[in-house]
This record gives sequence, C-alpha cells and structure tokens, in this order.
Amino acid sequence: AASPERPQVVSHVQQALSYTVFDCKWVPRSARLLCLGSAARGTGLVQLYELHGARLELLREIEKPKPIKCGTFGATSLQQRYLATGDFDGNLNIWNLEAPEIPVYSVKGHKEIINSIDGVGGLGIGEGAPEIVTGSRDGTVKVWDPRQNDTPVANMEPVQGESKRDCWTVAFGNAYNQEERVVCAGYDNGDIKLFDLKTMSLRWETNIKNGVCSVEFDRKDINMNKLVATSLEGKFHVFDMRTQHPTKGFASVSEKAQKSTIWQVRHLPQNRDIFMTSGGSGSLHLWKYEYPAQRSKKDSEGSEMGVAGSVSLLQNVTLSTQPISSLDWSPDKKGLCVCGAFDQTVRVLIVTKLNKI
Repeated sequence: AASPERPQVVSHVQQALSYTVFDCKWVPRSARLLCLGSAARGTGLVQLYELHGARLELLREIEKPKPIKCGTFGATSLQQRYLATGDFDGNLNIWNLEAPEIPVYSVKGHKEIINSIDGVGGLGIGEGAPEIVTGSRDGTVKVWDPRQNDTPVANMEPVQGESKRDCWTVAFGNAYNQEERVVCAGYDNGDIKLFDLKTMSLRWETNIKNGVCSVEFDRKDINMNKLVATSLEGKFHVFDMRTQHPTKGFASVSEKAQKSTIWQVRHLPQNRDIFMTSGGSGSLHLWKYEYPAQRSKKDSEGSEMGVAGSVSLLQNVTLSTQPISSLDWSPDKKGLCVCGAFDQTVRVLIVTKLNKI
C-alpha cells in the first residue's frame, strides 16, 4: 500500500501516435511538448502538442526526409527556443519551430546515425558558449558551436588502432564558469569516458560491463556533483563526481532496478537528488540519492577519495507493455513529466508530493 507521503506517478494524458517516437521534449516556458520520431514510410516527424487540461492538442506536424532520433533545446536562448535534432543520416539540424521549413543551422555531423544529443550554454543555464554535443554509431563524439560553420569545436574519436564503439549517449556537465566544461559519453561495450573540453583531454574512463544507454549529470551548470549512468542489464550507477582519486577515479554506488534495459535517466530540475529511470519493461522508477555523512576520506597514501552515498526507491509504476525510450521533466512545473514509448504512445505524467521529500 502506498504511504500517504510517498510520491505518486499519475498518468494524466495518453496520446496515441501513428509513428515510432524516439524522443520527447518540453518546450521551455510553455505548456507545449514535442515528439520526435520516424514515420512508417521512413521519413522523420516532429509533432508539437499543447497541453489543455486533460488533453493534448496537435498544433503542428513537420515531416523531414530522415527519421529523427534525438533533440535538445539546451544550446538556445529562451527568446528563440530553437530545437537541435540528430537524425538517422548523421545530420545535426537546428530548427526555428515557428518557421520549420529550412533549418537555421545544418551540418552533416557524422557518417552514421546520431544516437544522442545534448546542449549547454542556452536557456539562461550555465556559463560559456552555446554548444551542442552529438554521439554517433560511427564511434565519434563531436561538440558544435552553432555560431561556427561546418567544423566541430571538438572531436573525440578512437585513436589509431583502437576499435570504434557505438556511442549511445552523451551529456554536458561542469559548465559552472566560462572556461570549464566536460562531456560524458557512454558506449555499447560499457565504456564511460569523461572528456575535459578545457584541456581537450580524456579526464577519466571506466567500464560498467554493459552497454551504457543513458548518462546525465544531476546539473550541467554546477561544479560536477553526481553522474548517473544506466545500462542494458537493468543496472544503474551513481558516481560522486566531487572527488577524483588518482588511481581509483570516482566513487560510485550501483543499483539493480529491474531485469530489462534502463533506457533513460532524468534528474528532477527542481531537486538534483531525485531522478527517474525508464525501462524496457514499460516502467518508470523514481529514486532519491542520499549523501553519506562525509563525501570524501583520505586513503592510506593520504590521497582524497570519494565516498558513495545510497539510493532509495520512492515509487515505481508500469505504464506500457513496450519500452519507455524517452523521458523529459518540465523545467517549469515541478512534477510534470512526458514520456514516449514504443507502443506508439506519448504520456504526460504528474508526480505528486515531490516537495515533501
């Protein structure tokens, strides 16, 4: 039985779609959301919906030549709210949703599908230039400044002789001033790599033994604090990113959430210690991270090492018979969430009692 203080995950609106949805995003400062995906005939679709009480009204449908895998508003201003997308053909496009016929920026970013995209420096969040990072099946991770044409400002690719791995997920972090910025990338073989964009070097790497489906920092615009990585085998790992030990790296705690793939992790924008994971079994799990009494300690050599905290399950709910592949919290309304699943349904959810935790 649910205790009165536990948050509840309530399905508010369900909208059936006639296509496969790969990503869904709230439009900042609005009651609107976007669904991005692939039509049956192999074209790309962007649908813009507005939430009216308990129903979604379709405002606009935009068809594009190639299926669209992922999108972000993270590198745009609140005034423009331009959407950056990655498609199946390796194209990075930026769209003005008011005039979506021709992209305002377009580059053939990768040789193969762009699996993941993230933006930073926009929406009044964080310091530094507006940048977009893309991760692709071609094994490369590239950072783009939309104010510069055609060439990425950073390109992280396998060194000569190293086999290329399918990059499934990318995320920005550590953008707390004009100079600092990192990109975290997760790969199909379980590799997690942390690239420091200030020094243009690989800062840290580890392997979680299973394909990395999603990585996210709890906040992009603060001194690195926590990173969550989810995997194919139903496990996720929370790394404490405050203290990097010279040989052991970052302390972490792992949790087996379910038997199936954890497709995505998204932190609650209004509370960085609460996050939601979405699963291959059509379920959502809401978690809270508890910090340890002390976040670091000295090892026998006198080097600082991190101490991992613990994770507790606040709530879980099964919504679909198919995987929930995308998830996005509203940046403006606490507890409002949208998710897209492979049952060709987009759902708007309300998570209650988040201010009581």
